[in-house]
Amino acid sequence: MPPRIYVKIFVILAVSLLVFFVSFLTYSFSPKKPFFSLLHEARPSLTETELEVTEMFNKINNLVTRATFNHFNYTTSPGNSQATITNSQNKYCVGDHLTIQLDMFDYLGNRKDHGGDLLRARIYSPEIIAGASGNIKDFNNGSYLVNFTLFWEGKVKISLMLFHSSEGVSALWKARNKGYEYIRFTGTFNNVTQNVHTECGFHINTTKELCEYRDQRDGEYFFCIRPEHVPCEAFTHLMSNNRQHSQLTDLERELFRRSSIGTEIKKQFEIIHVSRCNRTTLVSNQTCKIGMKSPVPSGYFLKNEWKPSFCALSSSTGTVIQMNTCLQHKMIYLMGDSTLRQWIEYFGSIMKSLKFFDLHESGPHQSLMALDMDRNIKIQWKKHGHPFVTVSWYTVKNHAYLPREIDLVSGDEHTALVITLGQHFRPFPITVFIRRAINVRKAVQRLLIRSPDTKVIVKLENTRDKTPDVERFSDFHGYIQNLALTFIFQDMNVGIIDAWDMTTAYGAYSVHPPRDVIASQVNMFLTYVC
Repeated sequence: MPPRIYVKIFVILAVSLLVFFVSFLTYSFSPKKPFFSLLHEARPSLTETELEVTEMFNKINNLVTRATFNHFNYTTSPGNSQATITNSQNKYCVGDHLTIQLDMFDYLGNRKDHGGDLLRARIYSPEIIAGASGNIKDFNNGSYLVNFTLFWEGKVKISLMLFHSSEGVSALWKARNKGYEYIRFTGTFNNVTQNVHTECGFHINTTKELCEYRDQRDGEYFFCIRPEHVPCEAFTHLMSNNRQHSQLTDLERELFRRSSIGTEIKKQFEIIHVSRCNRTTLVSNQTCKIGMKSPVPSGYFLKNEWKPSFCALSSSTGTVIQMNTCLQHKMIYLMGDSTLRQWIEYFGSIMKSLKFFDLHESGPHQSLMALDMDRNIKIQWKKHGHPFVTVSWYTVKNHAYLPREIDLVSGDEHTALVITLGQHFRPFPITVFIRRAINVRKAVQRLLIRSPDTKVIVKLENTRDKTPDVERFSDFHGYIQNLALTFIFQDMNVGIIDAWDMTTAYGAYSVHPPRDVIASQVNMFLTYVC
């Protein structure tokens, strides 16, 4: 090869290296992203998300007490535990605080030396349909302090419930994070001449060929065993059943007998009398706004109406005329589970001018859209992506994860988005929920960057019935998920509707709360929006 060729090659390499280093220095010392990060602009690194998932899991994991035991008698006994009023008074007035200390003992009468019990505290007055939750502080030594705010006058009853002992909580936490075997999904594939059924799920132990339904950007995934001679694109419907599976030992299952779930703790007092004492009702003068922090308790029920403790509901949301005025020219997106579907059904029952549009779906979980053409109001509900746990078939033809749905919302000052996650995630490892919540938060951040006037509201998960099917659906799982959601969305400019606190205050033990609770949630939402 002639020497001139070597010279040309050398010159080309030298110029290329010079251009590379000039570009590197230009990007490194400018306010833009570092040079090498440009390689990842098209697809964000999943490593960052996975690290955040791991960090959040560890944060939650450190809050769950590890309680081992070798006999039921050494677990927390609601009958032997003691409740004492620490600030006993001859007269209680509206606005006062009632403080109760709980000291926990086992069935042999030994004092517990650690915390971690799942407790529920509530004051209520059935005569005036009033109720409020209590703020519980765990000292991690077997003692708890419960603080109630006395929001109303009259005879006030006190409920202190042990839902699960710390030993039960520890067993549930360990069992939940062992795998995906509690739910079995069945998918339908359309083979032109007939429908073919096959197993689906997050994790399938098989050597057969799998159809992979992945979201590469967000690290979400779902699988189905591919039926013979049927393409993966033929996946049309999905349903689920509870699998006969348990990660609990025989000893641990003793902790979850129906009579042991949600049992009242022994106390020497049942009712206290609260007087007005010439005090005004505890109402904030500041209207509820997006971005406000929600304390515990976040409010109380009085005469079947929710009254926030940290802000005031708008006075323009009570009547149908006011609701129509509030929502005029607005687009409302409800994304989540059936506890949000209750909202659109409530809107339709109250606002008779709303007409449901036929979206050509069927079944109890079909997408819903309601329109008021005269006032230019659009309200729609759509279920979140996998997992959606139900024995009813539902279509997956337009099935998408919430982050992708949120990315399709253009947003403006006339748009409001409500999100809820939780109930359908309870039977799966907590990392599935954490990853989804983080991805939803990122989608909300993208929405608020392109459309900062959009209203975003996060509805926390509500309590449900005292089911003995604790491994799949215990309220412990919901409590932990709400905790994670609160951490993940902290410091974001979103509105919070604390459905957990509202259903606790109301004394609702149903996955689908009563109409009065739904009405109160909707009124909170309308105040945020209007």
